[in-house]
Amino acid sequence: MSFADCSAARRRELIEALGLVPHPEGGFFREIHRATATVISPRCGQPRSCLTDIYFLLAAGQVSRFHRVVHDELWHFYEGAPLQLFEFDPCGGELQSTLLDPGARPPRFAHCIPGGVWQAACSCGDYSLVGCCVAPGFDFADFAFLSDDPAASDLLRARHPAHTRLL
Repeated sequence: MSFADCSAARRRELIEALGLVPHPEGGFFREIHRATATVISPRCGQPRSCLTDIYFLLAAGQVSRFHRVVHDELWHFYEGAPLQLFEFDPCGGELQSTLLDPGARPPRFAHCIPGGVWQAACSCGDYSLVGCCVAPGFDFADFAFLSDDPAASDLLRARHPAHTRLL
């Protein structure tokens, strides 16, 4: 069996064993924790779980499309190929990139995307299994796609045409 076959088998095994399902932004996920305690979000003024956590898997060729959530999101690496994270600021048109890579020197296992920042991700190999914690907790009411913001998505296309696949 080739390495590619092994990786594809491992990816399928993880999706099944972890009970992952397709995510609207791309890839596969499963919520593994939603705190029962709630807080009033300082950003949206609504009650939210104190913390949510998901497993998230991106396979080769899949992307987590540019999106934003209202609260901070902490990404942490578990297994597979390094994960490339992108942050886009439409005010200045800047695009930053962070690589979650346990094999780097020094290794990088986690990165926080501040609330309200446009973010996207892709695997640098066959698959990347990561976790994402949001606090206060994730709610789809606090979620938006960059593609739904014409001015911001036009700016990304103009300034960073190589990254339009992430829309």
